[in-house]
Amino acid sequence: MRNVGASDGKQYLRGWDEWEHHSLVLEEGGVGLVKLGYKCATADNVNDYENRAQAFGVNVERMSKGENVETGDGIRITLPSEHVIELYSEMTVVGNDTGFINPEVFPRDLAGVGVPGLDHALITAEDPALTERFFIECLDWFPTERVQTSLDDDHQMIGTWLSASMKVHDLAIIGGPQGKLHHFAFQLEDWSKVGRAASLFSMDDVSVDIGPTQHGITRGTTIYFFDPAGNRNEVFAGGYHAYRDRPVVRWTVDQLGKGIFYVDRELNERFTTVLT
Repeated sequence: MRNVGASDGKQYLRGWDEWEHHSLVLEEGGVGLVKLGYKCATADNVNDYENRAQAFGVNVERMSKGENVETGDGIRITLPSEHVIELYSEMTVVGNDTGFINPEVFPRDLAGVGVPGLDHALITAEDPALTERFFIECLDWFPTERVQTSLDDDHQMIGTWLSASMKVHDLAIIGGPQGKLHHFAFQLEDWSKVGRAASLFSMDDVSVDIGPTQHGITRGTTIYFFDPAGNRNEVFAGGYHAYRDRPVVRWTVDQLGKGIFYVDRELNERFTTVLT
């Protein structure tokens, strides 16, 4: 990723194809997730979501322009899962690394895996269905896939994959402790780039959790690995386009192993127990 600056014990980074100031902030102080940020199309959207979140009954605070580096004002919400998300509509545009007039397909000076940008995160919640309902009712997201304990009741779930766009998912929520991070994921273009990442991880002795392999859920190709701080990361490619009127894909619990790791069809112990 591109190092775009540091201040107050925080490092700001972005992928080579991201055009705003930063997408990832690394902060001194240990492991785990501090907050997630999502950009809204307009300030009116932020105001609308603020009203909906207050009516839902979660804690909502206003944040001022500049409180986050190069970011406009917005709102801070504590989810039913106890995670914090921030919504804003402005961030300083710095441009990507190839430009927007007659661009090349990638920069010549890529280092390492060379990720274009962030893709999604997976968090844990004691009640995934309640947090899913918040995203649907308050933020206009929609589910693409679920793992359900009963196919007769969509609210009986242990996991949900949610999209705010045409990506197969922007956020996933699985059953587990409140406020924890399972992983966050970087975009890659295709399976060949995932394979190249695997070789680079071997060269640099990166701690790999599992992969390269493919998910049944989302159909994405993947490698999970741990950064030096101990957080789980993922490089992710593929998946399918999400549409609001596409039927939700539902998985039964007995097929969870195949859903998560389509090739091996079983979960390793670290994947189900290590959270930060």
